Amino acid sequence: MKYIAESDLDGHSAFKAPWAISGYFLARLKSPWSRRKRKRPLRLQQWKRFFTPDGRLRNGGVDLLKKVRSRGIEPSIRLEVWPFLLGVYGFNSSKEERVTIRTRRRKEYERLRRQCKRLQKHNNGALKLNRVSDTMQDEYDWPQVQDSDSSCSDEVVSARESLSSDEDITEDIGYMSEVSCTVERDGSSSRRITNATISTLNSESSDSDSSDESEVVQVFHSSGTPDVNNTYPASSSVPRTEEDFVTWQRIIRLDAVRANSEWTPYSPSQAVISEDRAHRAAEAVGLKDYNHLEPYKIFQAARLVAVLEAYALYDPDTGYCQGMSDLLSPILSVILDDHEAFWCFVGFMKKARHNFRLDEVGIRRQLNIVSKIIKSKDSQLYRHLVKLQAEDCFFVYRMVVVMFRRELTLDQTLCLWEVMWADQAAIRAGMGKSAWSRIRQRAPPTDDLVLYAIAASVLQRRKLIIEKYNSMDEILRECHSMAGQLNVWKLLDDAHDLVVTLHTKIEHSFS
Repeated sequence: MKYIAESDLDGHSAFKAPWAISGYFLARLKSPWSRRKRKRPLRLQQWKRFFTPDGRLRNGGVDLLKKVRSRGIEPSIRLEVWPFLLGVYGFNSSKEERVTIRTRRRKEYERLRRQCKRLQKHNNGALKLNRVSDTMQDEYDWPQVQDSDSSCSDEVVSARESLSSDEDITEDIGYMSEVSCTVERDGSSSRRITNATISTLNSESSDSDSSDESEVVQVFHSSGTPDVNNTYPASSSVPRTEEDFVTWQRIIRLDAVRANSEWTPYSPSQAVISEDRAHRAAEAVGLKDYNHLEPYKIFQAARLVAVLEAYALYDPDTGYCQGMSDLLSPILSVILDDHEAFWCFVGFMKKARHNFRLDEVGIRRQLNIVSKIIKSKDSQLYRHLVKLQAEDCFFVYRMVVVMFRRELTLDQTLCLWEVMWADQAAIRAGMGKSAWSRIRQRAPPTDDLVLYAIAASVLQRRKLIIEKYNSMDEILRECHSMAGQLNVWKLLDDAHDLVVTLHTKIEHSFS
């Protein structure tokens, strides 16, 4: 067996076996995002050179993903690059094929929007009838039945409330509890959306768009894992009702009206919307209570409502949960066409949708990964978390759900997300084990880059946490105070160092 002198590494004369220093070598490898290597982001001329004469990405997209992972994307071309990163277009698709895909996807989105309007019209009519019926039957006491499948633990409600800003917590508790614990007057009162119901709604449409509505009748019977390459998700095991959609509509509108306007410097064309156009957009989606907003905020809120409602129909197993508007808003700031923004959001949600399961299985798995990363990297910090009964890392819940959207500025968020998307696209295309084998040990793509970044943000504050904080609530406040204080490139550097040294161990522990 060949031994390596440690003096070759740090000046000492002891000898070590190769496996004893493998971690050392990995730790010394440079991050693809390090300051020394970081140059200008992907620019327009470079972007154009990635394509063959027939409009296909050269080298199966490998060159593009390497560039994005190491340098990010120039803001002016994000709207062209993102659909490739998010799987809307395949890396091997030609220009003509993308035109065909774009046309088909536009029609699919427009069908979903028509369906939203019909459901809204249908439910508005039903609401008027219910009000009359309620007035006539107030003398009766109706039994209240709690949905046995809903989770109403204080822990879940408290965690979801952390997604709200401090001034909105009181209001959020009210409508978030309605999502977690559905209370109905009578089991028979739920109007399950069936093919017959959809057919009735379709009959209300004009003859001009009724010919192709048969492709949409499965809207509320479809779910599973959405795939941007399919028209709708696979069959659902969770039947949805019209009441579900009504609830989603109400929450979507509340979140849309309260969305921040940080995006305005990144989308000047949307920031100068006329009052007339803004009001027309609001009326088109049935938005109300927006008179206190400026026109550009009204227009943005209307776009949020349109896309989020369409997604709730597209993926009814997920529907809408608080926090999804945080993920969509940055996409809308870059992608100006709603149908393109919708399909980019579908691609994003293909993985992120697990953050919004009411049973929180996806969230708890991710928190467990963050915990294991911290335990593997810093045993002293982990022991302190155990002492505080915070080793489950529930204090980073918000970071996991909305992927740093509340802790980073919009520009920083876009940088982090597009690097994350490039990693996920590389894995999706099978590049992690083949095309990138030469640099796999130096910069392996991972599906969980954001979790390594979250762990890195906690590790950056290890001294403060160990020396000053004596409860999980204090750590939670520290995590929430990170907003605007993080350096995204330092975060990526540290996250990558963790990936290089720990990804094999972490992945094996969950395989």
